[in-house]
Amino acid sequence: MTSPTTLPRCGVTRFLLLLDGPWATLIVRELLAGPHRFTELRRALPGISAHTLTSRLRQFETYGIVTRTAFPEIPPRVEYALTPLGEGLYDVLEAMAAWAMAIPDPASVGAEQP
Repeated sequence: MTSPTTLPRCGVTRFLLLLDGPWATLIVRELLAGPHRFTELRRALPGISAHTLTSRLRQFETYGIVTRTAFPEIPPRVEYALTPLGEGLYDVLEAMAAWAMAIPDPASVGAEQP
């Protein structure tokens, strides 16, 4: 991972660096609904390892996309939430979803033929 002082100048390259891989966008998608605890995120993202989730959340914290709030309770409670910068990804994810849904399903393309 590139350090915060060496982010690429190209916006697309920077976006891909920060949201590399499927888990990154899926974590953001979950956090768009509001703050989540670590275990809630793991439950919402079947297949993600604790290591990957921790790594992504730390990366997002480093770049100001996510905040981590530790509550002084017993047992300890930690919540992750999007910052205003992170919430700005809503329109990006909506555009990605709309574009993806416009792609015909290969199974239905053949079914439309008489």
